[in-house]
Amino acid sequence: MAFQRPKRINPFVRALIEVGSIVFLFFSNLLMGEYNRSGQGRIHGLVWALQDIFTVTNILIAITLAFIGYAIFELLRRRL
Repeated sequence: MAFQRPKRINPFVRALIEVGSIVFLFFSNLLMGEYNRSGQGRIHGLVWALQDIFTVTNILIAITLAFIGYAIFELLRRRL
């Protein structure tokens, strides 16, 4: 049986997956902070914690930093 190369993912889809992963990690880190660092998540509950972290400011920060992170990784990927 001959070796077959895996299909290449569309660059737009790959960028969307990578940016989405970075945004997910950003918000999961914020949610963990609500329970571990401040402790307010334990007091007020999960719904309160989700409302506290999903703000317009946090969404803009997450998306901006995700695109910056994607650009840096893409730059490193091409140079190395």
